[in-house]
Amino acid sequence: MLLSVVVPCYDEAAVLPQLYARLSAAVERAGHDSELVFVNDGSRDDTWAGMLALAARDPRLVCVNLSRNHGHQLALTAGLSECRGDLILVIDADLQDPPELLPDMLAMLKAEGADVVYGQRAARPGETWFKRLTAHVFYRLLGLLTDRPPPADTGDFRLMTRRVVDRFLAMPERHRYVRGMISWLGFKQVPFRYERHPRAAGETHYTVRRMVRLAWDAVTSLSVKPLAVPLRVGVLCLVTAGGALVAAGWWGVSRGELPGLGLVTALVLALAGGQFVALGVLGEYVGRLHVQAQGRPLYLIDEVVGRAAAGRVRPAREAA
Repeated sequence: MLLSVVVPCYDEAAVLPQLYARLSAAVERAGHDSELVFVNDGSRDDTWAGMLALAARDPRLVCVNLSRNHGHQLALTAGLSECRGDLILVIDADLQDPPELLPDMLAMLKAEGADVVYGQRAARPGETWFKRLTAHVFYRLLGLLTDRPPPADTGDFRLMTRRVVDRFLAMPERHRYVRGMISWLGFKQVPFRYERHPRAAGETHYTVRRMVRLAWDAVTSLSVKPLAVPLRVGVLCLVTAGGALVAAGWWGVSRGELPGLGLVTALVLALAGGQFVALGVLGEYVGRLHVQAQGRPLYLIDEVVGRAAAGRVRPAREAA
């Protein structure tokens, strides 16, 4: 079996030699034929030159150079589309996820009969309190907002079988949240608990702005629940307006006069509620268009017994 390791890289010249050395040692201990797929995501430093120097002396290394910086999730998708392995490990270049865990992940994949072994962070030393807090809040909110959220405290660090990768590549959406899309696929996915390490060299490239963008991509890629917010707000306004009218009527009967402020409040709430309900209904239809436009398969077949299986799902790069 061929083992592929896919690594998206952006301005990682400082860590590249250490990354290559540790990955090479890890795949040798794993005992599989292997290839290393490094993706240069429009780096501004000498990352590409470093990749070419490594590839000149190691035929296992596949270097993919993107035309510009497309972002981590698209760079990762490009690497997955170019790899040929039967088993695929995804890992970031900063070495916060230790490549030395690869043999243990392979053993778990085999022992559990799983298709995905995903790294789940038991501890995050070396990260700021702000990063840990926002990550904790993000995963819990994502669980509330999405229909099938990815497991909490996970990143893209995971080991997958070829059939999972092929089906992932058949998903056409452009704004991608890879860990959420793989979780959506199903199949047997098991956690691998580990302690995340501090960054080996260089600086993180995930600014607050990029983290917010990734969070928004995660929500919009996995759910249409936010589109239902206006409908719920509208219903709440209408219920409150009804309560205000009842209170105004009671006041008028008991006091002999109608409260102008109460009637105006009820009228404003009723009008606002009607508008929000209309927006909510439109949002429901937009949500269905969004889901349809994603073009995901209606279902996935786990196994076919007793007849020849159909051809494998074509990766996105093979589609016309």
